[in-house]
Amino acid sequence: MPRSTASAAWDSGGEPRDTRDNRTSENVPASGHGGADALRGPTGDPLLAAKFAIPAVPRTLVRRQRLLDRLTTGTAGPLTLITGPAGAGKTTLAASWVAEGTAPGPVVWLTAEHEDRAPGVFWSYVLEALRHHQVELPEDPDRPGSAEFVEYSLLARLASGLAHQHRPVVFVLDGLDQVPVREVASALDFVLSHAGPSLRLVVISRIDPLLPLHRYRAQGRICEIRSAHLAFTRQEAAALLRGHGLDSCEESVDVLTARTGGWAAGLRLCALEMQRADDPNGFARSFAASQSAVADYLLAEVLDTQPEATRDLLMRASILDRVHPDLANTLTGREDAEWILAGLTRAGAFVEPVAGTRWCRFHPLFAEVLRTHLRHHHPGLEPRLRRRAAAWLAGHDRLTEALEQAAATEDWEWATARVVDHLEIGRLLTGPEAHRLENCFAGMPRDLPGTAPALVAGACAAAQYDLAGCRAHLDRAEEHIRTEQAQPSPETQLALALLRLLSSPGTDREGGCDAVQEADRTLDLAGHVPPSRRVQHPEIEALRRYGLARGLLLTGHLGAARTAFAAAADGCTGATDVVRHHSLGQLALLESLRGELNEAEEHARFALATARNRSVPPARQSGIGHLALAAVALERGDLRGARHHLDLASECPDAEHDPGTRTEMLVLRSRWNLAQGRWRAALAAIAAPEVRPPTLPPWPSQRIALANSAIQLARGDPAAAITALHGAGPDTSAHVIALARAHLASGDPDRTLGLLPAPGDQRDAGLAQRVDILLIRAHAALLAKDTETAHSTLGEALTAARPETLRRPFLEAGPWVRHLLELRPETALRHAWLTARLAAVNGTFRADRLPADGSPSAPLVVEQLSDRERQVLQHCAQVMSTEEIAEAMCLSVNTVKTHLRSIYRKLVVSRRGEAVRRARELGLLF
Repeated sequence: MPRSTASAAWDSGGEPRDTRDNRTSENVPASGHGGADALRGPTGDPLLAAKFAIPAVPRTLVRRQRLLDRLTTGTAGPLTLITGPAGAGKTTLAASWVAEGTAPGPVVWLTAEHEDRAPGVFWSYVLEALRHHQVELPEDPDRPGSAEFVEYSLLARLASGLAHQHRPVVFVLDGLDQVPVREVASALDFVLSHAGPSLRLVVISRIDPLLPLHRYRAQGRICEIRSAHLAFTRQEAAALLRGHGLDSCEESVDVLTARTGGWAAGLRLCALEMQRADDPNGFARSFAASQSAVADYLLAEVLDTQPEATRDLLMRASILDRVHPDLANTLTGREDAEWILAGLTRAGAFVEPVAGTRWCRFHPLFAEVLRTHLRHHHPGLEPRLRRRAAAWLAGHDRLTEALEQAAATEDWEWATARVVDHLEIGRLLTGPEAHRLENCFAGMPRDLPGTAPALVAGACAAAQYDLAGCRAHLDRAEEHIRTEQAQPSPETQLALALLRLLSSPGTDREGGCDAVQEADRTLDLAGHVPPSRRVQHPEIEALRRYGLARGLLLTGHLGAARTAFAAAADGCTGATDVVRHHSLGQLALLESLRGELNEAEEHARFALATARNRSVPPARQSGIGHLALAAVALERGDLRGARHHLDLASECPDAEHDPGTRTEMLVLRSRWNLAQGRWRAALAAIAAPEVRPPTLPPWPSQRIALANSAIQLARGDPAAAITALHGAGPDTSAHVIALARAHLASGDPDRTLGLLPAPGDQRDAGLAQRVDILLIRAHAALLAKDTETAHSTLGEALTAARPETLRRPFLEAGPWVRHLLELRPETALRHAWLTARLAAVNGTFRADRLPADGSPSAPLVVEQLSDRERQVLQHCAQVMSTEEIAEAMCLSVNTVKTHLRSIYRKLVVSRRGEAVRRARELGLLF
């Protein structure tokens, strides 16, 4: 049977095109029979034909196919339920679906109102709606004779008549929440159950109707469209703005969607205001503007419809992001908050429950409107409510929310005392809410008097990697303690000692005693705190371990630091993931420096996964894990991977502020440039004033010195390489190896071998150091023309490095490694993991350089020539004298002679003519 109602089609531009026949309630009879009697209900009042009209589709409608499809699927079954708060777009969705013309049969529309709650009146409207939309029943039921009662026979005849329809009837019942009468719901369920597949009921309501929804769900006979489905997605919100002519406001879509929660009415009201604004994007960014756009709607549709007690609760509880019934009772002085909140959530009044808890949350725009209403009608009440809420939250172990309430009233004395006296200082530095806690004190003046404010300010500075600022605040705290002339509480002493340890500059060059003493002091003080309280704060011990490890690292005690970082990571719990993240990254970096590349890679990736999977806030994430992976890549000769992780590390917050992390990043960038032959760029990377050795702790200072020494060697200046290592911090194995390598390059093999530890005295050296030592010994043997020893020592180094794919020492050693391997094809083939990379760096690898008798066809080049040495050799090829070379290059004669001696040593020759011929054979001269 064709519908008599309005429908809409879509024109080519995507706008709804009205195709209705323009009939209204005045010229369309409400009954198939006509006559005035047909328009009267059991109370004698006329039945209003406007309630049967399908709402018009707005021209700015956003066509949401996902919801239209859901409705089409839902009306294949008996019951479809559309629920959501006011302005969620429930009615618009249903009307637009009707306009699509995809309903399985004729559509009947009835908009129920509060005045229809009498059963007789309601069913009179149902029957009249069927007649209005020309749904003919085989046996026309009589209208109810009483407003308060509906006979069984009427419902039975109605169900039977619907069951005999040739096509399913889609009955859209809008506003069933206005008829909260159990008799009506029971009768609806009866008709729906007995009409069979010929009746498809679509219920639109702000709350769940009294129908037995559990039974329909269990039978799979219901389709539900809830608030979450109705919320606009980002793409739909963007389409809505475009529909209002706001094509240039794409940048505002995310802000508006987040602020309104996808609420349809809020988005549309904001769009209308943006149309009138001089700066639409600026309007969208202003929370106050968005709130003003929807204030009247929320007040009229939600707040003003509530009883006085409910309005009072809503306004008082609006100071909270989430409200608990007991907390609401505390704020209102009443005892019925749970009942009121439950009613609000059922009514869809922009209050929704937090799943699995007794807590509720307000829609953010609604909460802001309520707070504005509170400030207007009850000036001065908000601070008192927030202090009351802070006390309740603190007493229920909700520290973060309590501090946020105290911060809103600028009650810094209460907030800082709570943090210190209750051992919460560590939670400012680690844990899932650390960043949120820090934000609580973002507005606190940093010069407030008192010990607790100074300690909290110090913790906030440490969280931002401002260690110097932290130490300044701790000095101020100690001054307050001295002024008060009273023994500070154990909690205060614990907080002070812990922050001292974590902010230690690590400048003690006599063994890191300061760090150890601070750690011991922290442990001693913890003994005065009851064990039960220490168990409640695992972050204290985790931070102590991390601070101890950091102190050992900065003072150059690398072995002890490595053990301490491992212990710190192992001792962490879910509440201390920030510490685990940092500790694993530092552990990985130390392992990479020792050549334990497989372990380093595993720990670095675990550190990064901890940040991702355990939700370490972005502001607390460290780049040290990426630096460890960059170091691993460099050790394996993977320059592309190293660059990738260096770039990622530079984006982390500690890259610019933490001295250890920043130094390591600059050193690795320097090594990356040097690996590509760019020594000037390598030198520039470590030339920043803030990383000059006098301003750094011992270990970072030595890292800079080691990098500088390697650059000077690459330049061909071993004397400068030796000088760079003077006074360069602790006497670690890396320092000894760098010094030995520089002396070997300067032509002093005896001094070189004297610096190196004996073969059996390398127990504390890492794999990378052992390989470096073997290569230096092999190089020295080659210079002494002991080829067999050089071969065997190189083979030992290759065998040791292979499990970790440690390539860096061989790539940096010079051309002698390549040429020595070319003399032993079987060794080259056995270690293809290295020779393949040597070929990629230096060209095709040749293993056929030996004649049949196995003797070298030419002397080996044991080290690359520097740029200056190449220039001297070019002049030698032109048969210039030493004096002429000196004059041409603006050098002294002695300097030229020094370069010549270095050339002879590297080319394994003793005269100029031999050097020129050897250089031409190797392609060094053309």
